[in-house]
Amino acid sequence: MRQNEFSATMMILGSLILGSITTASLSGCKPPQSTDVNVSTEPLDSGDNVTTGVETPISGNTTVGAAGVVETPLAGSAPESFEAQGSSEVQGSTLTASVAEDSVEKIMAAGGDWPQWGGTRVRNNVPGVTGLPESWNTGRFDRRTGEWDKSRVENIRWYANLGSQTYGNPVVADGQVYVGTNNGAGYLKRYPAKVDLGCLLAFDEENGDFLWQHSSEKLITGRVHDWPLQGICCAPLVEGERLWFVTSRGEVRCLDTKGFYDNEDDGPVKNEPAFVASIMDTGEGNTFEEALAELNGGTFPAALLEQVAQAGEAAEGDAAIKTVTENKVWTATGNFGGVDRELTIKQIGPRISVFKALGVNDKNDADTIWVFNMMTELGTSQHNMCSCSVTSYGDLLFVNTSNGQDESHGNLPAPDAPSFFCMNKNTGEVYWTDNSPGTNILHGQWSSPTVAEFNGVPQVLFCGGDGWLYSFRADRGTDGNPELLWKFDCNPKTSKWILGGEGTRNNLIGTPVAYDGRVYIGVGQDPEHQEGEGHLWCIDPNKRGDVSPQLAVRIEGDKRVPIPHKRIQAVEPEKGEAAIDNPNSAALWHYGQQDQDGDGNIDFEEEMHRTCGTVAIKDGLLYIADFSGLVHCLDAKGTDDGQPIVHFTYDMLAQSWGSALISDGKVYVGDEDGDVCVFELGKDNAEPIEEINMGTSVYSTPVAANGRLYISTKDKLFAIEQE
Repeated sequence: MRQNEFSATMMILGSLILGSITTASLSGCKPPQSTDVNVSTEPLDSGDNVTTGVETPISGNTTVGAAGVVETPLAGSAPESFEAQGSSEVQGSTLTASVAEDSVEKIMAAGGDWPQWGGTRVRNNVPGVTGLPESWNTGRFDRRTGEWDKSRVENIRWYANLGSQTYGNPVVADGQVYVGTNNGAGYLKRYPAKVDLGCLLAFDEENGDFLWQHSSEKLITGRVHDWPLQGICCAPLVEGERLWFVTSRGEVRCLDTKGFYDNEDDGPVKNEPAFVASIMDTGEGNTFEEALAELNGGTFPAALLEQVAQAGEAAEGDAAIKTVTENKVWTATGNFGGVDRELTIKQIGPRISVFKALGVNDKNDADTIWVFNMMTELGTSQHNMCSCSVTSYGDLLFVNTSNGQDESHGNLPAPDAPSFFCMNKNTGEVYWTDNSPGTNILHGQWSSPTVAEFNGVPQVLFCGGDGWLYSFRADRGTDGNPELLWKFDCNPKTSKWILGGEGTRNNLIGTPVAYDGRVYIGVGQDPEHQEGEGHLWCIDPNKRGDVSPQLAVRIEGDKRVPIPHKRIQAVEPEKGEAAIDNPNSAALWHYGQQDQDGDGNIDFEEEMHRTCGTVAIKDGLLYIADFSGLVHCLDAKGTDDGQPIVHFTYDMLAQSWGSALISDGKVYVGDEDGDVCVFELGKDNAEPIEEINMGTSVYSTPVAANGRLYISTKDKLFAIEQE
């Protein structure tokens, strides 16, 4: 059934925002400093990037990262701006990535790993996997005990528990599967399931065993920046033994894919501080004061020791307590959790918290290489959450910052902060930033970049929060600035932004796709804004300048005077403004609605509605699911006179948040009711051959790799394989 009411805690992007906002100061685009991160014996101040516990994180967001790590040479030929410099070694690992277009085609055709959102930087979710099943059965799970009834299970290789809400798309690389989610699975004892975190989970590809977790504690500013229970909503990029992703705290992080299983604490970030446990001053009794006195006297308080044991770090024997700063900082040396180590204990506000330094004995924790904090380094202020599935081109990493409105939805706290930037993927050094959307950001910016070469020119495509698609030359830029190649307004000029989804001007939530020398993008909004009018565009990326379908002008007699873009409504006819055709338009075709049955009326099934999804294109056939639950199949090329060719639409009768997968001659699309529709690829195959229920909502996109189908539901990851 179609659902029109949503719980706020089930929204990827909330529109009713509570809490206060802290605006980060702009500190410039300097590279992060090289450092060993030790659990300091000095009192924490507001600049420390350590959280005090599960309910009350510290507000600091200090960047930790690498400088002086040499750049990776490119494999194969590259533009002049990508001249290799120095050695390619980074802490014993070699990072290589070819920028050649044939490498993109090889990855898509090989049917092997699928190492980023969309598999490659062109973002077309069409892996060349064969032998995929067209039907399966996940069995039943007892809601109270979680016990799996496998009596009817079919074609399920394994499953793994995820958090209570999952929006991240699976990524498969080098024997491991990665998914972004929240902490509902509670894999780490120090973070039980009741603790809200953003989590990136790594599983063994062969059997689904849990390997490690990266944990992002919630920002102290609350839901204005870090909406509850949403977790990590993006997908990571994996190359060799390195992984890059954007955390819910507004950070870009580089991790070692092997974690600590390689028995190395790879750096430059080493001995990363990690919260273990805490006790809180409740204001009742003298327990808190007694604990401080015990610590000052060289004794580990029993109440705190109990919490440490529950976090998996039970003390074996006595621990030596040393006072560093009376009533503030202590160290505890002993055997904890079977490991000889030194813990740091700090009194911060109403808490006494215990921290450890992550190392080779912490196999279930992620091993961080470097960190870049966008809020402190670039001055960004994400709206509700930070989410971007990064991509690379050679040694360049491209990121959307999620900079957006505050909780009032009428104030942009950081209008000068960048929306997009390019950095060195090995060191975290920022090459250039851009804030083209400026003060015209409608809501937030949660899309992901795409990189492709068109007529020999490497372009990186960014979706702006103003509803425009921007293309920049994919290189290091000049003096901290990129070269803007073209920009395209994806909304009609007379469309109007109205908060809450009542208007007709839209954001860009999906990801641009490059296919056969063209670019494809659909418009949408925060899912909480519900259904509405949508548009799907096919764009020629070889033009330059403003290549929008229309231009905004003011009529002054016989003159047509160009006017700057306006956030709420680009053209207001009642003010003597007009939208005129752009002779430089790059629009090859546009799909908004089409009277397919020729009855003179536009029915629900004959409209393109708002979409959070991304197109998938194979053999000239384009598939996209819109938020209203329609699966659209079109000819990717369109007609010679610029009209779309719609082959069919299919109503799934439930809203769709994700995108289509095309693989092995089949098309897979999920919906909020938990159904996955399976179509046979073809313009005449308008009815699914199977419709399989996964037991709970499917908000993400199916992927395929190495002979298997991977689908993450709201709370589980399934590896599906033909038996």
